[in-house]
Amino acid sequence: MGDGDQSAHGARGQRKTEGNVLCCAHKRPGSTTSARDQLNLNLISKERSQNSQINYKATNTVTHPLTNEPLSCFITGTDTEIGKTLVASAIVHLQAEKGHRVAGMKPVAAGAYLKGKTWCNEDVDSLMQASSLKLDQNLVCPYLFTTPVAPHIASVLEGRVIEPNHILKCFRRMRDAADAVVVEGVGGFRVPLTDTFDTADLAVELDLPVILVVGLRLGCINHALLTVDSIRSRGLNLIGWVANSVSPNMDKSEDNLRALKQRISAPLLGHIPYLTTASYVDAASYL
Repeated sequence: MGDGDQSAHGARGQRKTEGNVLCCAHKRPGSTTSARDQLNLNLISKERSQNSQINYKATNTVTHPLTNEPLSCFITGTDTEIGKTLVASAIVHLQAEKGHRVAGMKPVAAGAYLKGKTWCNEDVDSLMQASSLKLDQNLVCPYLFTTPVAPHIASVLEGRVIEPNHILKCFRRMRDAADAVVVEGVGGFRVPLTDTFDTADLAVELDLPVILVVGLRLGCINHALLTVDSIRSRGLNLIGWVANSVSPNMDKSEDNLRALKQRISAPLLGHIPYLTTASYVDAASYL
C-alpha cells in the first residue's frame, strides 16, 4: 500500500542527494577513502537494501481499504480484458450496499453498440448499473468511441480529440454529487489518450489512491511488477490489488499468486475465481 512510498519529488531529491554523496566518496585510483566517506557509502548501501525489502516484501499490516467508509479510487490493470470493470463495478456495488452515494466512471471507452438512438458500452453499462447515484452517461463516460481500438486511434478515426481537462471537469462534478467515485481506466496503466497524455497521466491528475487488477494468466507476474513500479514512480498511492482468474485452467495459478503476494508490497484485497458468468455481485463476495 502507501507504506514506505515516496512522492516522485521526494524520490528525485533522494537520488540527487545520494548522487552528491557518491561523487564526494568517489576517489581517484590509488587514493584512500576517508572514514566519513566510507560511512556515507555504508549508509547508502543499507538504505538501498531496506528499499529493496520494501518493494518486494508483502505488507500484511495495512488496513483493508474496503471498509465502511466511502472510497474514491482509480482502478487500473495489468492489461486489457483482465477484469477491471468486474472489479470496479464490484467495489461500487459494495459501497452502494453500505448506503453510500457512489458512482462509477469510465472516462474513455472504445467499442459501442446502438441501443435505440444512444450509443452504449458494456463497461459503462456495468458501472452505471452498480452505482447508487444515477448520473448522465455523458458525465460517466465523457469519451465513448464506437470503434473498438486503442483510444488515441479511435479519437483520430472519429474526429474527436480527447481533452484531459474535460475529463477532470466531469470527475469533479461527479465527486461533488457523490460520497465516492470509482474511476476505471482503459486497457493497462499506460494507454495513450493523446500524443502527449496517457492513462498514467490521468491517474496523476485525478490524484486518487490506486487499486491494481491482476489478471492471472501466463506472464502476469512480470506485468504486475512492472505496473506496480510504474504506479509508484509517479508518486501514486497503491492501496491494494485484486487477483482475478481469467482462465478456468491456468497451470500453477496458486504458485503465481504466491509469487505476487511475496513481491507486491500492498495488500491483496481479494482473489476472484474464474466465474462462468461475470457478475459483479458475485465478484464482490470475494473482496
